[in-house]
Amino acid sequence: MKIGYARVSTIEQNLDLQRDALQKAGCEKVLADKASGTVSARPGLEKVKELLRTGDTLVIWRLDRLGRSLQDLIAWALYLEEHGVALESLSETINTATSTGKLTFHLFGALAEFERNLIRERTQAGLAAARARGRLGGRPSALDADKQALAVQLYREKKLTVARICAMMGISKPTLYAYVRAASDG
Repeated sequence: MKIGYARVSTIEQNLDLQRDALQKAGCEKVLADKASGTVSARPGLEKVKELLRTGDTLVIWRLDRLGRSLQDLIAWALYLEEHGVALESLSETINTATSTGKLTFHLFGALAEFERNLIRERTQAGLAAARARGRLGGRPSALDADKQALAVQLYREKKLTVARICAMMGISKPTLYAYVRAASDG
């Protein structure tokens, strides 16, 4: 049986292209996740593991839909091989049921990881250059120091709900909790 797996990184992205390609490739079942590839706990992918049996083929649209690092991809390849399951990637035209497909899989995985490392290095170099010029990265604080202190005070007084404090201050719950932690640490 062919089982398809699709993934997009954000909720705003659409799975239709991948789903259509997987169904056209003959997948009887298609599971999907809307999560970053760096997130290891993906419910759709866990369900795929439960469904796969010896002789099945896991079909993906592209290698990066399955894993974000060469290590992830190799771990998946080993897992699938141990369980007698082939891996087919539609975009790269890879099928690990063949020796050539296995070699191609490893080459593409290495190239994808190399590309991600180059992007990371360029980003880090850009941030270092900006810091050298006195620019700090990151998102600006939602509230100035006085308003942060007020939010923490309201939180500690426990007279208002967290939701009410957040609404009044125009911040999210995680932001409020970050301010409370920072006040406790300082």
